[in-house]
Amino acid sequence: MPRLFISLFLGALLALVPVIAQETPPNFVILLADDLGINDLGCFGRKDQNTPNLDKLATEGARFTSAYAAASVCSASRAALLTGQSPARLNITTFLPGRSDRASHRLMAPILNNNLPVGVQTIAELLKAKGYATGAVGKWHLGGKGHQPTDHGFDEYFAGKANPGAESPMGGKGELGHADYAVKFIERNKAKPFFLYLAFDNPHIPLAAPAKGIEANAKAFHPTYAALVESLDVACGRVLQKLEDAGLAKNTVVIFASDNGGVHVSELKESPPTFNAPSRAGKGFLYEGGIRTPLIIRYPGHLASKVIAEPVVLGDLTSTFCALAKITPPSIQDFQDLSPILFNSKPRADTRVLCWHQPHYMNQGSQPGGVIREGDWKLIEFYETGRMELFNLAKDPSETLDLAAEEPARVAAMRGKLEAWRRSVGAKPMVANPQFNRSLWDECFVKFDPTLIKAAATSEAMRPLQADWRKVMNDASTEGGNALIYLEAKDAQVKATKMHYEELPQKDTLGFWVNVEDTASWKFVAPLAGKYRVTVLQGCGKGNGGSTVSVETVASKCEFVVEETGHFQRFVPREIGQVELTAGDNTLTIRPLKKAKSAIMDLRRVILERIDQPGPMRSAFMKPPAVKTISLTAFLPYPETE
Repeated sequence: MPRLFISLFLGALLALVPVIAQETPPNFVILLADDLGINDLGCFGRKDQNTPNLDKLATEGARFTSAYAAASVCSASRAALLTGQSPARLNITTFLPGRSDRASHRLMAPILNNNLPVGVQTIAELLKAKGYATGAVGKWHLGGKGHQPTDHGFDEYFAGKANPGAESPMGGKGELGHADYAVKFIERNKAKPFFLYLAFDNPHIPLAAPAKGIEANAKAFHPTYAALVESLDVACGRVLQKLEDAGLAKNTVVIFASDNGGVHVSELKESPPTFNAPSRAGKGFLYEGGIRTPLIIRYPGHLASKVIAEPVVLGDLTSTFCALAKITPPSIQDFQDLSPILFNSKPRADTRVLCWHQPHYMNQGSQPGGVIREGDWKLIEFYETGRMELFNLAKDPSETLDLAAEEPARVAAMRGKLEAWRRSVGAKPMVANPQFNRSLWDECFVKFDPTLIKAAATSEAMRPLQADWRKVMNDASTEGGNALIYLEAKDAQVKATKMHYEELPQKDTLGFWVNVEDTASWKFVAPLAGKYRVTVLQGCGKGNGGSTVSVETVASKCEFVVEETGHFQRFVPREIGQVELTAGDNTLTIRPLKKAKSAIMDLRRVILERIDQPGPMRSAFMKPPAVKTISLTAFLPYPETE
């Protein structure tokens, strides 16, 4: 009895002592490819490229079918991934230092941050404070001296070589050397939690792969590219095998993704490296082929094998890592924790809204713009003219049917949300190019539409189709004779009893234009004298078209009839005539002459473009014509009609 009493007493005493379960923090490994297309892996449908290790990884975790990069190019995408802040907030909205301004550009890019801003915490800094070992391997591209990975929370950094040579034992793009260093990092830190950021240079151009690998992939669309992707898979396999051998796989969250879409056009000396069908276009573009990325997440014992269709962004990883490591995330986070999607069986109740801001021209042929995705709907706003395209991605994943005219109210509402988001993150605007060259712009962006390119039987067969376009795209001249002037609604001087500038993001217009006597004027400086094309960005609700409006300068005027656009805030660019400007100070006035219905119009912008020589007026803002292409081949993972 005494022994029993003592045992019971000790048991009760121990029960009073709090027991804290010490869970081992998970390790984190990011395997980030460079310009790998959405369909370049076998597990995402590719038939002519060999990726067994990554295909296996996809069967062991979650494969995302609607994953996005935060930008269509590398630096901006990587900045968001590492910080959880949008590229627009970070003011890193393209690759660093970006494509130079040139005469073929209608707009000039804003000045960028050329490195991650000081004081913005990275995943590495957050995890390091929690006791993690942190290592970065491979491509950084977020700043030079004083802004390297070791200045942003990484204990060590191994850049390796991006182009060591086709027959190098490090791999044609250094991927095997990067993997070998990553394996050593894991071995050195296996006794403590670690974060490994392995950012490959593979398969970014210029392409280089060993002859043996090219020969083995001779039947692929691009044999060298296919050999590189296969070597990338081998490199990833080495890292995954090390986790297994060290007994760390079950407690390691592994992420595989690409920083943006695959390159689908000729660039440098390369023929098109890949295709992204059924997604439209590729790297650099705001269509799905440019911002969609393969994404796989594995966390054995915690995350079941599944396919996730909900839209997510790579910028979500910061908040997700913080949740899994039980760290308080930074106060400013523009993305979301993926834990509810990863570990809960129920889909989100709310509709997530995703936004992009890309105030740049890209080397692949894209034009500046913004994007908002809300549910199945996606709106693209093109900054040069204000033209908007609307797609239903559920019914039209290839973005071939623009529904903007059929859904004017949706266009107006979504554009308002996009503008509200831009203001909330401090997105930098563009300015008109005073040295614009209309002829070069036409050659780059009107006569040839790179978003409509379809794959031929081989990559090499596509090179001649793009040769002339590629040559003019490479023209870096900065002087042109077609000066541009943008007059924004918010800058107008208004003489009116009702009409005024409505500053709300869903408006952003000269509105309440119901009186014929109300006028709007702008005072500005023209760099050159001459005739200027006039384009108005005009909206008009159903049943309210038909008013006559005059556009006047001191020397001339032109008139136009307001067209219905289906909604007062669905704005459509219209080239409506020509006016004369003098060099230096000018005034332009918009004056209604006749009101047809209850209201005249809403007006967001007037664009003036100097004409070298008078000629017949033509609209430069119509959708560019489709380019002639050859048929898709059996290599495509989806039928051409899908």
